[in-house]
Amino acid sequence: MDNEYKQVIVVRRDLGLSKGKLAVQVAHAAVNAYEKTDAKSRSAWQTQGAKKVVVFAEGIREIETIKEKADEYKLPNSLIKDAGRTELPPGTTTALGIGPCESKTLDRITGKLKMV
Repeated sequence: MDNEYKQVIVVRRDLGLSKGKLAVQVAHAAVNAYEKTDAKSRSAWQTQGAKKVVVFAEGIREIETIKEKADEYKLPNSLIKDAGRTELPPGTTTALGIGPCESKTLDRITGKLKMV
């Protein structure tokens, strides 16, 4: 396949989120990033099975650096900040959704991160 598409969700490891909280933050990031993606990329991604990968960033600095790189590549992305109703203070950055977009471009930014 020439142009494989996927979506990557980056979650902060240092927050020690519960499994439920982590799942919710991943869902927010996936939906918000999807909504920022152009129709052509969304369609290609869905046709290919809507591949998603969830990886860890070690902390806030790493997730901010990854967002800067995604912005440089002009990739659709969404930085998630928690509302603060359960485990975290309001405004805590928890996750970053990128794509769906071409896998080869995403791998340049997130390819070395460890999967959740």
